[in-house]
Amino acid sequence: MKLADRISLIKPSATMAITAKAKAMRAEGIDILGFGAGEPDFDTPDFVKDAAIEALRAGKTKYTDAPGMPELRDALCDYYKRTEGLEYERAETIFSIGGKHSLFNIFQAILSEGDEVIIPTPYWVSYPDQVLLCGGKPVFLETSEKNSFLFKASDLEKLVTENTKAIVVNSPSNPSGMVYDDETLKAVCDIAIKHKIYVVWDEIYKDVYYGDGKLRSLPYYNPDVKPYTIICSGLSKNFSMTGWRIGWVLGPKDVVKAMSMVQGQSTSNPVTFAQYGALAALKEGPTHIGEWLKQFRARRDKLLSAFEDIPGLSCVTPMGAFYVFPNVSGWFGKKWSGGEIKDSYDVTKFLLEVAQVAVVPGDPFGAPGHVRISYALSMSDIEKGIARIKSAVGELS
Repeated sequence: MKLADRISLIKPSATMAITAKAKAMRAEGIDILGFGAGEPDFDTPDFVKDAAIEALRAGKTKYTDAPGMPELRDALCDYYKRTEGLEYERAETIFSIGGKHSLFNIFQAILSEGDEVIIPTPYWVSYPDQVLLCGGKPVFLETSEKNSFLFKASDLEKLVTENTKAIVVNSPSNPSGMVYDDETLKAVCDIAIKHKIYVVWDEIYKDVYYGDGKLRSLPYYNPDVKPYTIICSGLSKNFSMTGWRIGWVLGPKDVVKAMSMVQGQSTSNPVTFAQYGALAALKEGPTHIGEWLKQFRARRDKLLSAFEDIPGLSCVTPMGAFYVFPNVSGWFGKKWSGGEIKDSYDVTKFLLEVAQVAVVPGDPFGAPGHVRISYALSMSDIEKGIARIKSAVGELS
């Protein structure tokens, strides 16, 4: 039997694939260092786990409203008022099964066949495929390493057409870790308002920031953009709750209502006892994040320093998230026992087989000359990985 045509439009997630392969090799007894997964190595805070355990013991295991418990949605409104000074109502919120699910529901709700979504490169691997699955057309806004992978507002506006439905902005960025400046974000607001298009504002890494002060949600830069802004975030990164699958959206009521209908016909509510953990997290806030940032920064700096001594590598300094995105094109044309390195997929294969280090190729992120390396793992593993990479590169000819 023939599968649906839409399946031919998409590819497996590169990050999930490399993580699965690394786990399979470990199961075979091979000592693989995994630099692929986008999840902190820190544990979920105890008070969050305790809240979920208490909910389980109290029998909180039944269905909730499809978009989440009312008290959780109200807590999200309180959280954004407290941290961002933004006013949202319950009807402008929805919880889903992780940030990825939230994004998929957004595109399901807003896209009709042929609607265009502008996606800056490099991009998180799932953005284009989700847009395609929902009948939309990804339009890529190319950036370059020399400009720190940041776009100019003027280049963004050139891509806006009568078919443009949304712009995706991810800051800090996965995979580059770059952060947009205030001037650019104010210009994004102006473009969205002028052309009446949505900004899908993915701030999942907002709390993982190494600059001064803190990062803000898009409406902070221009309150008038709020009706066009769909904020997507969750607790995976700042609370190390990747497996809990709790994500959320704040946005216009009609969009949230449409997302709720989609979710009601697909998954219904997020896991009930996980919602109670999320409720505790939102009420307390990420008070632990300062200590986590110290460790992330030290790991980032260790990698960047090591790259200076590895031939053929260059890397811009990321200001957020927990990835470095080095340029490995200097290795293209080099040979090893497994053949010639021609692209980022070959680099990934080379490092996995020779260095026993798992990284993610840059091609699926829209940046063929790069690989993504996560530093959400211990400093000792990072040091081991650096030594292995240096040794492997020394064997290239």
